[in-house]
Amino acid sequence: MRAASNILHLGVKELRSLVRDPLLLALIVYAFTFAIYSGATALPETLNRAPIAIVDEDNSPLSWRITDAFLAPWFLPPVMITQAEVDARMDAGLDTFALDIPPDFQRDLLAGRTPSIQLNVDATRVSQAFTGSGYVQSIVTGEVRQFVRQYRAEEALPVRLVGRARFNQELNKSWFGSVVQVINNVTMLAIVLTGAALIREREHGTIEHLLAMPVTPFEIMTSKVWAMALVVLVACAVSVPLVVRGLLAVPIHGSIPLFLAGTAMHLFATTSMGIFLGTIARSMPQFGLLLILVLLPLQMLSGGSTPRESMPELVQDVMVAAPTTHFVMLAQAILFRGAGFDVVWPQFVALALIGAALFGYALARFRATIGTMA
Repeated sequence: MRAASNILHLGVKELRSLVRDPLLLALIVYAFTFAIYSGATALPETLNRAPIAIVDEDNSPLSWRITDAFLAPWFLPPVMITQAEVDARMDAGLDTFALDIPPDFQRDLLAGRTPSIQLNVDATRVSQAFTGSGYVQSIVTGEVRQFVRQYRAEEALPVRLVGRARFNQELNKSWFGSVVQVINNVTMLAIVLTGAALIREREHGTIEHLLAMPVTPFEIMTSKVWAMALVVLVACAVSVPLVVRGLLAVPIHGSIPLFLAGTAMHLFATTSMGIFLGTIARSMPQFGLLLILVLLPLQMLSGGSTPRESMPELVQDVMVAAPTTHFVMLAQAILFRGAGFDVVWPQFVALALIGAALFGYALARFRATIGTMA
């Protein structure tokens, strides 16, 4: 009971210290409001306002039809150029795509021949070049097919592919981006707040007062963990229904309390990680540099932005030990697919084990270095 009382009062002290720090309070509010909204709505489409030029050497109704098919927001209005201008404009980076429609294209097509259209692509613009080439091919093929139907019957394909998008029927990237932003900001703030709380003790000299009190390193560390985790958990609990579901109109299919329970497990691991980094860094600038080295791999390799299956097997194996990997799987399963505890219990177990390991290691490090912090 005495240890629990110490942990409670020390945690309350941490909350009071946080209230007196306007910069950290502003960071918390920003991370769970504007950062989520802007990150979700500003997430660019794979192909958006791509510059395209067209060389129309046929000057036929079909070539005009193809030209008019490149519409916003996927493409900028096509620029009509000559064949001599193609290379110069591509070298200058003015066009991502340059479509060359050859002479007599319509006549050859109606005569049953198979004329070719040349598509020049600036492959240095990787995302637009990769996706946009498929868009251009689909647009040209569709317009040619519709045009040919006016003159001769087209054989029906023996197979018809019917697509059905699940969990994000509108293929709206803001739905995906908002949840990813919540996951990233929960991880970031959990590490930042606990690490900053520990470093603040050192910079203000209050660590000496703690060492003079009848409290143990376990009680000191646990108080910081539960206090900062509670702040992030409350901010997340407010942000998901108000910003994600309310402001961004993202449909939440699963249980928010179950998601918050998984968030609490994740916070147990990441706040322990923040304590560990706080014992290594001697100042806030050093802590910021360490945060970059840790946070970026956690966010980029956890599967939130890129599916883990597309990563090298070595990276997949290493990231199994990261709490963010399991938190991403848990959050997406609950919020997007409406999964229950019977589906996500392996992620809960993994987060509990990883959190216990990180807490134990951080506590050992904290005990070993607490004397040097004074």
